[in-house]
This record gives sequence, structure tokens and C-alpha cells, in this order.
Amino acid sequence: MGKIYTKTGDNGYTSLVGGKRVSKVSPRIEAYGTVDELNSFIACLRDEIDNREDREILLKIQYDLFTLGGYLATENGSSCDIVQEDVDLLESEMDKMQELIPSLKQFVLPGGSKANSIAHICRTVCRRAERCIYRIIEEEEASVDHIALKYINRLSDYFFLFSRKQNFIRNIDEIVWNNPCK
Repeated sequence: MGKIYTKTGDNGYTSLVGGKRVSKVSPRIEAYGTVDELNSFIACLRDEIDNREDREILLKIQYDLFTLGGYLATENGSSCDIVQEDVDLLESEMDKMQELIPSLKQFVLPGGSKANSIAHICRTVCRRAERCIYRIIEEEEASVDHIALKYINRLSDYFFLFSRKQNFIRNIDEIVWNNPCK
């Protein structure tokens, strides 16, 4: 393996898959960089989870996000390997969690357990990734696979429910937001 540094990015530009040079602050670089950041936070979350099935789902999500990042790093015209079955899996997992945890009657704050807090970080980074992907559509007038957009949207919902599940299975009360504006 060659050296990790190439020196080709020293002037604020980098290459997309396919060779096109773009600014390191382009919407596309911001989007796949944020997806990469999310993937790293999911690794932290996975390391806090004891349940084998939950760990496997989180690992599957990491693989999906690596696929999504590769798609976003490629010039228009490539196909995305995120498919409807990936969205269906997230929805199925969310349905299971909603059957387990109590209905939400008030807004809750992140915290209570480390796994809850990290899941909330995943949720918020996922929301940012979604905004970054939409910025590609608006600023680059590029199309983005509609299943990929649906996936990233569902994923943030997944992490919200997953965060709540973490406190529930640990028998930790959720932190309820006491609205001072009442």
C-alpha cells in the first residue's frame, strides 16, 4: 500500500469518484463527509449495545451508509445500491420499537444513558446529512436517488426510537422537557 497522503488536496480541492476535482466545501463533499461522520458515531453506539440483533442492525446500517457515501462521492449518472428493502427493514425495526416503548406524550431531551445520548447524536447528524444531500439537489441541480433520500429520512426516525428504547430497556426514566413558555 502506498502512502496515505497524496498532497493533491493541499489547495482545497479533492477528487470525486471518476476523477472530477471539486472544492472541499462543495455540497457533495459535505454530504458524504457527514454520512461518514454518522457512520463513525454509529460505531460508538454499537459498542454500547449488548443486544446481538440490535448490533447486527446497526452494522447493516453502517454498510448501507458506506454504500450511500460512495454513491454521493460519484459524479451524476451512477446508480445507488440502497434499495426499498433497506427502507423496509428500518420501518420494520421502528414498528417493533414502537410496540415495546410507551407512547410519547411530551418532548424528551437526550440523556439518561450513554446509549441514549449517542443515539441522539446519530439522529442529529443523520438530519444534517439529509439536509446536505438536499443541498446537492438545490445547488448542483443534480438528481439524487429517491430511495436514498427516503432511507436517510427514515434513519433519523429510527435513531430517535432507538434512543428511547435504550432508556426503556435499562429502566431509566426519560428526561421530559418542561416547557417554560406555558
